[in-house]
Amino acid sequence: MKARAVLVADGARLTTLHGEPPLLLRRTGTADDGATVVHLVGGAAGPLAGDDLDLRIELTGDAAVEVRSVAATVALPGRTRDWSTLTVTVRVGPGATLRWLPEPLIAAAGCRHVSRARVELAAGARLMWRDELVCGRHGEQPGDLRSELHVRYAGRPLLAHDLAVGPEAPGWAGPAVLGRARAAGSLLTVNLPHPENAMPLNGPGALTVAVGEDLSTVSGSLVRGR
Repeated sequence: MKARAVLVADGARLTTLHGEPPLLLRRTGTADDGATVVHLVGGAAGPLAGDDLDLRIELTGDAAVEVRSVAATVALPGRTRDWSTLTVTVRVGPGATLRWLPEPLIAAAGCRHVSRARVELAAGARLMWRDELVCGRHGEQPGDLRSELHVRYAGRPLLAHDLAVGPEAPGWAGPAVLGRARAAGSLLTVNLPHPENAMPLNGPGALTVAVGEDLSTVSGSLVRGR
């Protein structure tokens, strides 16, 4: 399956909001600070083996958008050994704000999935980007999953943060990666307040990374001190 979705906002207006199953976009309200809230609504199971999903987000003017999802995303195996992919391409202009706060990604047994995000921030853009991963459903080992987040600010690299888990990722369960942890997460903030336990980056950003036995432990660690 191939699916494309586009979210474009200029100031307070959502000029484009288009999606295809399982990447359906719905405007669902307004956050306390006035940001427009958009939810990703899964219109089909997956991603499944071979699925090619593409989401593009572009914010200009003083646009402020918060992207969430109605449920966790479960990467599933399919009839083939092909990888499924989700590519998120983001451009945030000066003065615009994006908060990416979806529910976690679950790497079900047997899946082969790549989640790839490329974010381009203009000088003065603001970003909050949260990723959370659960290694397998209850009582099962995870499939293969690769998560990539690459961010540029004002034309210069700010962050390259990659993680691979599963049978094809050497050492993923070793002490240098996740060890016995079943969940992992990261929170990147750019030109926004950040948790006290965040690591400053070489630029106007800070990164918090957490691993734990379960998702609640990870989620709590990501917001500690805020």
